[in-house]
Formats: sequence, C-alpha cells, structure tokens
Amino acid sequence: MSHEVRAVVARSKGAPVSVETILVPDPGPGEALVRVQACGVCHTDLHYREGAIGEDFPFLLGHEAAGVVEAVGEDVTDVVPGDFVILNWRAVCGRCRACRRGQPWYCFDTHNARQRMTLKDGTELSAALGIGAFAEKTLVAAGQCTKVPQVRPEAAGLLGCGLMAGLGAALNTAPVSRGQSVAVIGCGGVGDAAIAGARLAGAARIIAVDIDDRKLALAETFGATHTVNSRDTDPVTAIRELTGGHGADVVIDAVGRPETYQQAFHARDLAGTVVLVGVPTPDMKLELPLLDVFGRGGALKSSWYGDCLPSRDFPMLVDLYRQGRLDLDAFVTETIALDEVEKAFEKMHSGEVLRSVVVF
Repeated sequence: MSHEVRAVVARSKGAPVSVETILVPDPGPGEALVRVQACGVCHTDLHYREGAIGEDFPFLLGHEAAGVVEAVGEDVTDVVPGDFVILNWRAVCGRCRACRRGQPWYCFDTHNARQRMTLKDGTELSAALGIGAFAEKTLVAAGQCTKVPQVRPEAAGLLGCGLMAGLGAALNTAPVSRGQSVAVIGCGGVGDAAIAGARLAGAARIIAVDIDDRKLALAETFGATHTVNSRDTDPVTAIRELTGGHGADVVIDAVGRPETYQQAFHARDLAGTVVLVGVPTPDMKLELPLLDVFGRGGALKSSWYGDCLPSRDFPMLVDLYRQGRLDLDAFVTETIALDEVEKAFEKMHSGEVLRSVVVF
C-alpha cells in the first residue's frame, strides 16, 4: 500500500520548487513511516535545489524534522507507532571501522530507507539527506528516528541538522571547556547554536563575529558576551584585544570560506583549536603558512553534523530545552505552510530569518 501525500519537490537545477502529490510506501524491514509535524528550511535544501550537492533530480526536499511514527517494518524494535521522534541523517551501522572502534559519530555506512518514494507517475525521488521531510509523511530507515519526549515539534526538529551542527561543534568537536574563551565567526542559525553550546559548556568569554549588526544583537541573546562587526573592524585584532592579546582558546568558523577560516586560524591562541562547521563549496582553496601551522600548535578540526550521535545527543538536548537551559524556540523565526518554502529560500539570502519552519 502507498500513501498519497503533498510534498515539496525540486524537479530541475535552479528551478523553483513545487508542491506535488507523491507516493510513500508502507515500511519494509528496518524502515519506519513518519507523519511529519514540522520541518525546518535549511540551507542544505537550497543547495540541493541549486544542484550543488548532486544532480539526481527530482529531489524530495526537507530533512530538519520531527514527527510521530505511524508504522514500522519487520525487525524494528527501537521505535513503535505513536513515538515522537526527531529525524536524523546519521543512522549508524554498528559494523564499520568507526563504529567498531567506538566512534559511531564517524560512521562510514549510515542507513537510509531501501524503498524509494515516487511521483504519481512512478518517477523515483531522491530524498534530501535520505529523509525528504517537506512532506506530510516520509519513509526513513528506523535508525533515522530518535525517540525523545514530546515537545514542540517546530523547535525539536531543528536539532535534526543545523542546530545540532552548531551545538555539536562547541560541545563535541572542540570541545569547549569551562572558563575558556570562544570566538564564533558567522552568526546565522549554526553560529548562534555554537554560541549557545559554548555557553552551556561554561565558556567565560564568547565573542560573536559577523558583518550584520542585527545578527550580532541576536547573538547576544544566545550567550555572546562580546560582539565584533567584521565589516568595520579586523576580527583577528579585535578577538586578540578581547582575550588579553593572546587570541581565543577556541575559534569556530560557521561560515566556511577561505577568508573566514584564515581569520579563525590567526585569531586563536597558541595551542588553540579551530573548528570548521560552515560548509565550503567544492571550488574553494585554502592557503596557510605551513610554518604557522607547525609553530602555533593546537588543533585544526572539522565538525560534520556536530560530531553527534543522535541517540545520545538528541535526548540530552531536549532535556535541556525542557529545563529552560537551551532556548530552541528562539531559533524559530517564523512558521510557514508547505507552499511557502520557495519564499523561505528567498528570505535566506536577505538574512531575515534564523529558521523558517514548515508546520503540518
């Protein structure tokens, strides 16, 4: 049996997305059918639409989502119908070399649903990040469902991608320690999540860097103790001045451009850590003096999905949200209907929103 649902589809490179009726199969072995309640509009979805991630069109967009399990296939034991879940794109295999050495957050063989969702004419859809959640229902691997206590789905779903990337960059990848100084370059949703993560970790000084004063003001609400407008001020000089002339213990690049990475590299203290969480494009190149790489010591790290383990991190972060210690609601700028996703992409370019969230 298939389920006819409305969904957002990108049919061709660069073309506006459309809302179409798609067919979602009943779950097979190891799969789960999820009734989506909310899904955030992430830059990754725009990258799919623009053909920057792949050319396997048509794409079923959406991945930053929460909802309720409606049905499960054979051999599924971790979730049952009625469970409230956050969807994730790291369903660890448990068998690859990373999993075997006790580092499943680096899993090399994450699972997706085996069956494909399709258009009504039978054309197979490529689900964004193996999820495809701009849809009333979606089919995923059961391991992509992380059960958490029932909370506001608009907020919880954001942990499925962008917020986890930023929080994890600070909490998992760096990791930030109590009393450290932290600088975050780029104060969009991921950067602000990194600021919130640094505050949770007990950082003593958190410096937010951006070219937009509106974003810097918002960064202060997430925990930034100081702000630097890098359009007017050299950020390396400013970060050093704010850290006794030394540089920050941890600098997180949430932009992902050669210029911002170089700023992060030179703005860290000796033996400090740089974390790259912003996603660069394939054409970008980085040039650094190798002597400085050697002489400054420390660590240069990349954070992929915040080095998260969903089964460990999502419940913990939801608990912090329920305790009032992590304000996920503040990241939800607006809630929108399914047919407003294209308008949400336009708002991304103007910097008007942290997150637009589709609600069903």
